[in-house]
Amino acid sequence: MDFFHKRTTWSNLEFIPLKLCIASAYLLIGSWFPEFFRQYKVVLLILFVPTVIWSVYKWYHKMHVENPH
Repeated sequence: MDFFHKRTTWSNLEFIPLKLCIASAYLLIGSWFPEFFRQYKVVLLILFVPTVIWSVYKWYHKMHVENPH
């Protein structure tokens, strides 16, 4: 598989869910340790799961549209 070599283009608007996904994953990992973030774990998980699914779907779809092989 050479999917790391295929190129896609993303608009700034399409980066918003990806950035939310990365930020919520970062906070979710950090929330396992400090007591301050522990109460927000469910909210972060609810934010993380749909954004990671959506981001991977968009990436996969764009990769196949721009690189049909």
